[in-house]
Amino acid sequence: MIDLVRHHEAEGMSDRIALGITRTLRWFADTFFAKRYGHRAIVLETVAAVPGMVGGMMNHLKSLRRMRDDEGWIRELLDEAENERMHLMAFVALFKPTWFERLLVLFAQGVFWNAYFVLYLFAPRTAHRTVGYFEEEAIVSYTQFLEQIDAGNFENVAAPQMAIDYWKMSPEAKLRDLVIAVRADEAKHRDVNHGFAAELDRTKAPGRQLDKSDATADSEAKGERPAA
Repeated sequence: MIDLVRHHEAEGMSDRIALGITRTLRWFADTFFAKRYGHRAIVLETVAAVPGMVGGMMNHLKSLRRMRDDEGWIRELLDEAENERMHLMAFVALFKPTWFERLLVLFAQGVFWNAYFVLYLFAPRTAHRTVGYFEEEAIVSYTQFLEQIDAGNFENVAAPQMAIDYWKMSPEAKLRDLVIAVRADEAKHRDVNHGFAAELDRTKAPGRQLDKSDATADSEAKGERPAA
């Protein structure tokens, strides 16, 4: 059972900054899109796909630079970025963005990529906590979207075929089923990013140091003798 109301209580200045960033962006989204949830999803998913790609890239470079095993962080973050991109593709198939929204996407992506890159470079913990809070708000938005569908304010049209294939839904899946699947993804991303922030609290740096024992174990697994 997915916990849709889980919330990380802000602890310390880093968490408060992350929560403040999230609430500010939420206010802008509520003001601009109101209850146009389909178009809201399109624009916000173009932004939501940025953190995973930035985080994956930064951890890839860190793994090379520090010669540390990333312990799955890179793949998890890149998978998150791809998953958010698929959210976008699914909603674009149903809600066609206006020319103004396309311009807004160009502006938002340019600003957010650079801002998040700088944040991740200097404060990766805060960056992951911010995404965790982003995902909490995404769950709220998609829950409200479902309520609007159930109230009859949005036609419960057929889900696009690419969404059916990607989420392995029933061939008769509808918009409501799509929103439920997307909301479940956001809940996973919430937990992963809050978890990464907690791990950075504990270790200060992701990954495990590669040492001589790793090379020895790898050689033995291949039937080789380690160099004397």
